[in-house]
Amino acid sequence: MTESPADPMPTLGTEPRPAGMLRRHWGKLTLLLLIVVPSLLFTIWAGITLTYTYSSGERAGFVQKLSKKGWVCKTWEGELAMVNMPGAMSQMFTFTVRGDSLAEAINQAMSKGRVVLYYEEHRGVPTSCFGETGYFVKRVRVGGQ
Repeated sequence: MTESPADPMPTLGTEPRPAGMLRRHWGKLTLLLLIVVPSLLFTIWAGITLTYTYSSGERAGFVQKLSKKGWVCKTWEGELAMVNMPGAMSQMFTFTVRGDSLAEAINQAMSKGRVVLYYEEHRGVPTSCFGETGYFVKRVRVGGQ
């Protein structure tokens, strides 16, 4: 009596082929495509729009209001009344302040009268979480004619 080998030699074409990468990792790739890639694109877009300045300048007038707004993302939103000539109708300039210390400086300057706000305009900011307007105040100075 002869014993047969325990592991016979496999014949060609009957060996199972390993599954492809897409078939093995379809769940991870779907998660990557649906969550990570859009989040990364949003972050890059927000970073670009908040870094590069479309325009910058200064506006002088009287701060009418400054309040902290937002459901989740709190920003300081304000209005500056600009009067070109005495007796003329004032033009309103809406602006956003992102820092609490600058908002406090504007509140202190507001009680002293006319202020000058130095701002930067950022266009294409993806959400109002960064501010309701495109005009972000960077500095404040009391007075100014």
